[in-house]
Amino acid sequence: MGEPTRFKAGDKSPKNAVYREIGETGANVEDPMIIELGRGDTFPATRNKNRVWTYK
Repeated sequence: MGEPTRFKAGDKSPKNAVYREIGETGANVEDPMIIELGRGDTFPATRNKNRVWTYK
């Protein structure tokens, strides 16, 4: 069982990394929000409720 690659708002970051928002089906979005989180930081809300966070 591997580490998850998609995260929702309120989830904790598994490691220090840069994340970007994508569509819930994995589709790219126009002008995605990009954030840098440390291990254990909480993911913020995305701009659209149908989006999730993934590694950049």
